[in-house]
Amino acid sequence: MTIMTTARFTLRLDPELKQWLEDEALRRDRSAGWLAKQAIENLKQATEMKRQAIEEALQEADKGVFVSQEAVHAWMETWDTDHEAPMPKPDVFLHRA
Repeated sequence: MTIMTTARFTLRLDPELKQWLEDEALRRDRSAGWLAKQAIENLKQATEMKRQAIEEALQEADKGVFVSQEAVHAWMETWDTDHEAPMPKPDVFLHRA
């Protein structure tokens, strides 16, 4: 059996935010600490996902293949029309040494 340990963490909140957290905890039948932990875990997950997306975008950009601004704008002009164009294909190729 694995025993999970936790570390105590203290933070200071504005009185209004503290009251909201306590009220929300009552509405959800949870502790204020549990809600704060969930919020921190959600922030951690969102931050990690954003970092991963940025890393993937940078790796893709390093390939030097892009769609020009003109092509994207022309495509966007067709949105919500009867003749919506397909997503443009790359038309800018940078050769990196």
